[in-house]
Amino acid sequence: MFFALLVASLAISLVVCFILARIFRRPVDRILERLIGEQIHSEWVKYLRFAIYVVGISGGVQVWKLERYISAEAPDQKILELTSERWVLEIYRTVIGTLQAVAWMLLVFFLVALIAFVIVKGREAKQAMRSTERSS
Repeated sequence: MFFALLVASLAISLVVCFILARIFRRPVDRILERLIGEQIHSEWVKYLRFAIYVVGISGGVQVWKLERYISAEAPDQKILELTSERWVLEIYRTVIGTLQAVAWMLLVFFLVALIAFVIVKGREAKQAMRSTERSS
């Protein structure tokens, strides 16, 4: 039963990451295209998509919590039994853990992108002011 739970958690986490990567594909692509502007932005998009999967799976499949079903936490405790209620709880924990991990990662990405966007806009405004001063 433990292996089935581990495989189910991994599969659910992969599906959630796939859905999130598809939802945020366009915004991430547009932001990176605007900030980087060159052909390299597509490589950064691929890397960010990879990061979504790594962070999402590591946040959703919490192996240290699944270990409770194969060994006791303390010598005087017994091993937890995998009941249908625990299956539902573990699947819920997998979905929420995946969503939470990816949400934090994307929040950090968007905050850094916002700072970079402000810097880029500031430089563009300075260049525009310099070019208008030169043409005057």
